Amino acid sequence: MRKVLSIICVVGLLMSCNIEKKKDGELPTVDVDIDAEAGELPDYEVAWADVNVGTTTKTVEIPKLVIVMEEEEVEVPFIDVNMPDDKWGEKEEQTIMVEAEVADFEHDINIEEIWAKENNLYVVASLEKLETSLEDKKMRISDQVTLNAPELNVKYYIVGERPERVFNTKYKYMNSMEELKDKVDDYTVIYQ
Repeated sequence: MRKVLSIICVVGLLMSCNIEKKKDGELPTVDVDIDAEAGELPDYEVAWADVNVGTTTKTVEIPKLVIVMEEEEVEVPFIDVNMPDDKWGEKEEQTIMVEAEVADFEHDINIEEIWAKENNLYVVASLEKLETSLEDKKMRISDQVTLNAPELNVKYYIVGERPERVFNTKYKYMNSMEELKDKVDDYTVIYQ
């Protein structure tokens, strides 16, 4: 298998090269007397792509601990949406979830309201810092509701200060509910 991969790599490199003949050449002539005249092989210069390999610094999520998830039956909010006509398609059950990853102190996250406007849903959650210290640990928190509705555009907003973690870039953070109400007008509250 390695030989096949090596051959494929060599063929690939040769096919991607730009070969330019620099000088004509000729092979030596051989006489039966074994009196050979000096010959000269052609001269080639091979030009290939300029490749730079290095490293760059990126912030990535690296799991540091193992969390065991257990299934347990709990009561979760359920929203059943009946659209006035069938132009939005058939209903299907889906989970609407907001999450945050916090450090230093415990936080609480709750879906406060869900607004509807045409085929858009606006999920509005609040993030509140609590008093219990996490010391040097990190914690993920979430809240969810179950929605039975046609496929709709869902936009997520969290009212509160965005925690300084890479994970927290999935949602738009707002300073206050009023700031969001100024942004979205003429909506209907379907969950509170």
